[in-house]
Amino acid sequence: MNTGVEDRQSEEDWSSRIAHVLKEIWGFDALRPLQQDAIEANLRARDSLLVMPTGGGKSLTYQLPSLLLEGLTVVASPLISLMKDQVDGLVANGVPAVSLHSGQDEQTRHHNRQQIQSRQTKLLYVSPELLVGGSLNGLLRTIGVRAFAIDEAHCISHWGHDFRPEYRRLADLRGIFPEASFHACTATATPQVRQDILEALVLSDPSILVGNFDRPNLTLRIRRREGGRDQLVEEVRRHDGQGVIVYALSRKDTEQIASRLCKEGMTAKYYHAGLSSRERDRVQTQFAREEVNIVVATVAFGMGIDRSNIRAVIHASMPRSIEHYQQETGRAGRDGEPADCVLFHSYADVDRWRRLATRSFEEAVAEGGDVDALREDFQAKDELLEDMNRMASGMRCRHQSIVRYFGGDWDRGSCKACDVCLDEIELLPDGRDVARMILSCVARVKQNFGVGHLSEVLCGSEAQSVLRWRHHELSTWGLLKRFHKKEVVHLIHQMIDHGYLERTRDDRPIIVFSEQSSAVMRGDIEIELMRPPKPRRTGRSVSQAELEEGVDADLLEKLKQKRKSVANEQDVPAYVVFSDRTLKAMAKHRPSGLRTMRMLHGIGDAKLQSYAPVFLEVIESHCDDGDRDIDLD
Repeated sequence: MNTGVEDRQSEEDWSSRIAHVLKEIWGFDALRPLQQDAIEANLRARDSLLVMPTGGGKSLTYQLPSLLLEGLTVVASPLISLMKDQVDGLVANGVPAVSLHSGQDEQTRHHNRQQIQSRQTKLLYVSPELLVGGSLNGLLRTIGVRAFAIDEAHCISHWGHDFRPEYRRLADLRGIFPEASFHACTATATPQVRQDILEALVLSDPSILVGNFDRPNLTLRIRRREGGRDQLVEEVRRHDGQGVIVYALSRKDTEQIASRLCKEGMTAKYYHAGLSSRERDRVQTQFAREEVNIVVATVAFGMGIDRSNIRAVIHASMPRSIEHYQQETGRAGRDGEPADCVLFHSYADVDRWRRLATRSFEEAVAEGGDVDALREDFQAKDELLEDMNRMASGMRCRHQSIVRYFGGDWDRGSCKACDVCLDEIELLPDGRDVARMILSCVARVKQNFGVGHLSEVLCGSEAQSVLRWRHHELSTWGLLKRFHKKEVVHLIHQMIDHGYLERTRDDRPIIVFSEQSSAVMRGDIEIELMRPPKPRRTGRSVSQAELEEGVDADLLEKLKQKRKSVANEQDVPAYVVFSDRTLKAMAKHRPSGLRTMRMLHGIGDAKLQSYAPVFLEVIESHCDDGDRDIDLD
């Protein structure tokens, strides 16, 4: 009859123990939304699905419970770099954790297996391929597994953006380890993908926890790419001295963009799958240690990087899905500070992605793959691409579009953090009339010419091609001469993006009518066209972006230099030592001893003993040199 009282006492006990470990190990005072619920589900051995945006703290929800209960937690993780950074961070906090992967030498693998066998580790990170391969499971069966955490769980779904067949085999582990609970985690999953994860992993009465996809500290801008790389160079230059990731579609693009940035006087590295593993590791390490601040990369870069102070993510071309866009932009501003995300968009990106998908489909079929499964995967990818293109070409609040895409509710009104809500997009007052003029021109040239020629005719050009076809005699010649040719090209592309026109997919694409063209001509559709973007507002300087009231800028810079040297000595990324947020707290409060240092965010017992003393020396020396007080409130 006392069950209710006992349950309440148990919950209170868990809460106090969670709070104690959170502060002792990680130096945090409180959990973020949903973390508490996910941790409690894990402690009760209840299956769970956690969908939380990048930077929301998913890993803590399975790391912390492993320290409160007996047994091993196994984490299925897709990238070696991701495993390494997670293990480095845990070890720095005094948590026993190891990984097993193909990049390790035999001695390291043997040592880590011994750690597992002797039950000296609480967390094991391993790839899905190795986990379902069989040989490791014999060892795990002998010691038992308390819980499995499936990281990047969207990879299990055909409708996810990074489908990996081996992820679907993880469900076999349920039969091998019937007592273990399963916890699927991902940053990007629509309602359809979430349902697929639940079914594929056969989760039993799971706790389904979906976070808020709104990242208000990120300012999102989508701008039409207008030839060349000048726009991109200007955007990168705005973040001089700060962490910047530039995402590009191809290996060649990454190399060309990095070369251009270097010619402009910036230090930039490129990263793609064509590099050796040693070269890729070197670039990631340099970026994590803040030895290099600009990396131009294909989409795989960043998954193993937990650098929290990235101030800009720039897409040189459109990602192939909103899920990719959400995940990649989510690598900016993980410290909660403001960050910029700029996407340069062109319909040509859609064509490139479709050609790549078609080639991949045809090659897989030729190799004897399951045609029906491959076609389903191809169609799923094409739908994701269309969703991304609609968002990029639309004029609705960017944050609102993302939140609703992932099934969330929006009640904030204007986000005040995207190009739409900041009034950086100006609509044409006579957009409907302009659209009709463009459609009329397409009709007059008999749907037989491309964007360039149409813009010449509409601008009233007397170019040789216009005169040769006698298109200067058409009624639509010069109808839009108040615009520059580039502006007309911009307007035609908008018509294509919105589906009011179509472009053929051959080598010399031409512009033709779509299903909606006649409705636009009749006035049955309310349409909006925008002018080319207004000039950008001046960005904040580094000092304005990084500092808050009371932070000693000179001390902060000295602390960052010390962090860099300590990280290099220990061969770990800079953020593993202390985050920017922790360094700012030091530069603001200037603690004089371990007791006051322990009160700062992000300093647990292990870091207090291993790192704090040398940082206290920096603070003391700085204060002595400038006759400054320490231990400010």
